[in-house]
Amino acid sequence: MKKVIITGGTGFIGRALASSLTKDGYQIIVLSRQPANVSGLPAGVQIEQWDARTGANWSRVIDRDTAIINLAGENIGDPPLPWWLPGRKERIRTSRINAGRAVVDAVQAASEKPTLVIQASGINYYGLSYRVVSEQDPAGADFMARVCVEWEASTAPVETLGVRRIVIRTAPVLAGKGGLFKFFALPFRLFVGGPLGDGKQWLSWIHLDDQVGAIRFLLENKNARGIYNLTAPNPLTNSEFGRVLGRVLKRPYWFPTPAFALKLAFGELGTVMVLGSQRVLPQRLLDAGYEFKFADAESTVRDVTR
Repeated sequence: MKKVIITGGTGFIGRALASSLTKDGYQIIVLSRQPANVSGLPAGVQIEQWDARTGANWSRVIDRDTAIINLAGENIGDPPLPWWLPGRKERIRTSRINAGRAVVDAVQAASEKPTLVIQASGINYYGLSYRVVSEQDPAGADFMARVCVEWEASTAPVETLGVRRIVIRTAPVLAGKGGLFKFFALPFRLFVGGPLGDGKQWLSWIHLDDQVGAIRFLLENKNARGIYNLTAPNPLTNSEFGRVLGRVLKRPYWFPTPAFALKLAFGELGTVMVLGSQRVLPQRLLDAGYEFKFADAESTVRDVTR
């Protein structure tokens, strides 16, 4: 399998993945609604147009040596307005479900079926909890948990077509550019870092290099199928993670931000992204033999702040 089609390939995860795979000789095809506006992808990456709703125009590039990696979906934390207003919540939901259905449509229309579909999801699937969870745990009941359930189900029909499928439930991805790290680090850079809320909520994350590395590990493992959590194996409480940030950035850790202030500033988004507790382990990924490059918060933060 040397051809990989990436939906959502112009996002910061998709770009990093395309770059990594291109260096090792993979033929990369990125799907975009506006190909003429895409820039900054590695040389040799092929860009095909899609409407993120159907398989029209791109099912022809699928063959038996193809893997499809579906990362498409509106970013849940995009500026300028962090609040999840009703229209924004519906776009978060439908952008994911429609993209998954488009993948199924393309696979059905293709003259040859792909080898593999990798479907993105999030650890938000499990809802908010202080307990340890892994892949066998059930879905939560909040908005993002419900979205993840539908998101994962959107490409399930490819399995009835004989296509192997992997679902990756990803934690917040930390990187020097892109992702949520700038949000975590900003209060410390302004010398007002400290616990968010009571600081007891658990934080799971994954370094961008391990996000790409884990996807590649699963892509290249012919026995991989089903659900995998993509998250570093050593989650910390918000308070513990904050102390690591303060130490690495050489900033004080002393200024708590009350939960009510975060809720006022960010609404439901603040509750989920900042005050929500998720203690998720990548059990199946570890059992399969993946070795994390950045398994702990200290090494992660030091790398993304270099």
